[in-house]
Amino acid sequence: MTDTAFTLLKPQLDNATGTSLWIADENLLNQTSRVNPAVTVISNRFDLCQQLENAGWTSQFSDFDFTAYADHSVDNIIYRVSKEKPVVHHVINQAIRILKPGGTLSIAGLKNEGIKTYLDKAKKLFAGQMEQSKLDKNTWMGILQSPGAADSELLDDQDYPQLREVASDEHFNYSSKPGVYGWNKIDKGSAFLISELAQFTERLTAPPETALDLGCGYGYLAMNCAPLGCKITATDNNAGALLACEANFRAQGINGEVVVADCAEEIEQRYPLILCNPPFHQGFSVEGDMTDRFLNAARRHLQSDGIACFVVNLHIPLERKAKKLFSTIEVIADNGSFKLILLAQPH
Repeated sequence: MTDTAFTLLKPQLDNATGTSLWIADENLLNQTSRVNPAVTVISNRFDLCQQLENAGWTSQFSDFDFTAYADHSVDNIIYRVSKEKPVVHHVINQAIRILKPGGTLSIAGLKNEGIKTYLDKAKKLFAGQMEQSKLDKNTWMGILQSPGAADSELLDDQDYPQLREVASDEHFNYSSKPGVYGWNKIDKGSAFLISELAQFTERLTAPPETALDLGCGYGYLAMNCAPLGCKITATDNNAGALLACEANFRAQGINGEVVVADCAEEIEQRYPLILCNPPFHQGFSVEGDMTDRFLNAARRHLQSDGIACFVVNLHIPLERKAKKLFSTIEVIADNGSFKLILLAQPH
């Protein structure tokens, strides 16, 4: 499906010259444009970086880290706004720092994403130098010209680059940051899974020596496998999640490794225990590709005598989807909001 905000930005992307950056995240998966060799893509999504590199783009995988760019060193920045306000504010703040005087920030988004507010804030920061256009009543773009320095206070990005302690329980303190899904809390579904983990592991023929956390986020599920005494592999395709999970492993002395991968594609090993709280939230289709991809990843990486532990919202039809991949499918528990599903005997 074509993203209308990206449609507005495409001419800016196609015609950019000099040193130009395209700031891209999950909103731009499967959006296409002809390769512009003047443009470097910066994305916090490993899958998007792979997709664009395969198409011929130059890309950098990072948590929107602009430290490699000196002040006033970039000619153009093209940005389709992200879902999270701190991310958008961070990118706009960095743009005023790294753009050359007269350099442009082209920024687009939808009305229900707050694009008009973002454009108003950016216009103040850029001393009022903005051309505004719209595709329809819901899709807006602003092209801002840098005055060389911020003309007002920088936007509140909640100290975007910094990890901070966001939650704790009787077992661990957890650090995270903006840009990680569910970054500032303990996810209720994940907590439910850990509270019932013994119901899963008692089905194993021996204590697991290894475990895989598919889509680890800041590492809650992986860290809470530590009492089992197994070595944990945590994987995600979000740069901020990987940074947070690595920091939590170090701080808490977790025996494990953090691997950048898109649905564990880059991992060869099989595991006796897999845990997964799939990202079924706004931006991901319940019936779509993401459901199948996490289930396929679990099937591909599960030992023949292992178990996969999934937690999903009650309305997610995971059992039906899993039938073609696993011989054993059991709902272990539900609490009225989430259900815990055991998958075994992959085929």
